[in-house]
Amino acid sequence: MRFSLHSKIHKATVTEANVNYVGSITIDIDLIEKVGFFIGEKVLVTSNTSGARLETYVVAGERNLGTVCINGAAAHLIKEGEEIIIMGFELSDKPIVPTVILVDKNNKFVKYLQEKPNQKI
Repeated sequence: MRFSLHSKIHKATVTEANVNYVGSITIDIDLIEKVGFFIGEKVLVTSNTSGARLETYVVAGERNLGTVCINGAAAHLIKEGEEIIIMGFELSDKPIVPTVILVDKNNKFVKYLQEKPNQKI
């Protein structure tokens, strides 16, 4: 069994960093569905801006607003305006073809960079 990348949102922009929230990363539900994250799923977040890396869990944000909000203590590490990558992993005994999406500066879906076979577009 190995942990392998199963989903990735590439080049998202943090729209808010809220240290007073209980915790997590809030992501526009449209992006969650496109990439295949589960609500509550543990994700690794890396900042292309600062190099910070952290683990948290996914919370659904309103559809089509482009929300990507770093919440709780993580807001001390990754700030509003930073460019980030959000990755989910899966434990499997077989190779996994991940779903990877690219978003624009407003966190709107641009295209699939890589997708699982039979992925609905």
